[in-house]
Amino acid sequence: MKELNSIKIIAIDHGYGNIKTANTVTPTGITAYDTEPIFMGNILEYNGRYYRIGDGHKEFVSDKCMDEDYYLLTMMGIARELHREQLTRADVHLAAGLPLTWVRRQREDFRAYLMKSPCMDFRFNGTDYHISVVGCSIYPQGYPAVVEHIADFKGTNLLADIGNGTMNILYINNKKPVENRSYTEKYGVNQCMIAARNAVLDSFGVKIEDSIIEQVLRSGTADIGSTYLECIKRTATEYVSNIFATLRRYEYNPDLMRLYVVGGGGCLLKYFGNYDKEHVTIIDDICATAKGYEFLAYHALRRKEQS
Repeated sequence: MKELNSIKIIAIDHGYGNIKTANTVTPTGITAYDTEPIFMGNILEYNGRYYRIGDGHKEFVSDKCMDEDYYLLTMMGIARELHREQLTRADVHLAAGLPLTWVRRQREDFRAYLMKSPCMDFRFNGTDYHISVVGCSIYPQGYPAVVEHIADFKGTNLLADIGNGTMNILYINNKKPVENRSYTEKYGVNQCMIAARNAVLDSFGVKIEDSIIEQVLRSGTADIGSTYLECIKRTATEYVSNIFATLRRYEYNPDLMRLYVVGGGGCLLKYFGNYDKEHVTIIDDICATAKGYEFLAYHALRRKEQS
């Protein structure tokens, strides 16, 4: 969280798998209750209802403005950032993002969605929060994750932001993003999880928990039988081969450019990819995009103040 003139700049990376701020990561699953849940932990209270946040992940939607859950997840993200500073009241400027090829047509609608209530009053984990939303900046996903290191992007570079539901692809030539060479594909960790789940079911007639598959995809292994583990790993390896095939469709050539991978899906390439590590950089920080949103918003507001 950054601050300018007593305004807190809080970035929210609204992923399908996780909501990320600059300092926190929370799975996006939401369960609503009309009465107080029996078990506590990540409970949001808003407009007379209770919401447990963090059990599982959300499904893919092409327009987040149509899903009220992302507004609730925004409140949770704000609360988690303010809690780190022991704050419960703040004037907040939000910084968020959308997939590369959606941002032009959805930016204003998403900004209006996030700012629909200038005053947010809610309770999270037993603490009351009173938030005034004073502004909101919307950026393209992916590029903010590397913006602080853009001086390193000499020559031709391909940036792949692999999230839970989408993969954003952007060329950056001599430190400058090439807008007409930006693409969004429905490739991500969730699709790989579905493929692995189906592979285990088809091979062994067994339904395996998503949490086990996720552990394998994010760490390369899990404490399960070797036949199940190898089945998941084979599926993941094939899925990563398809990711590289998709990149090649967009003219990726490892002999002519560097590849930078950001987002939670970088773990797939790290553990199951076959590539030249000298020409591929995987940025492991899952919060890198949120940090980039904060960086861009802070400097944009400073420039506006000084003009």
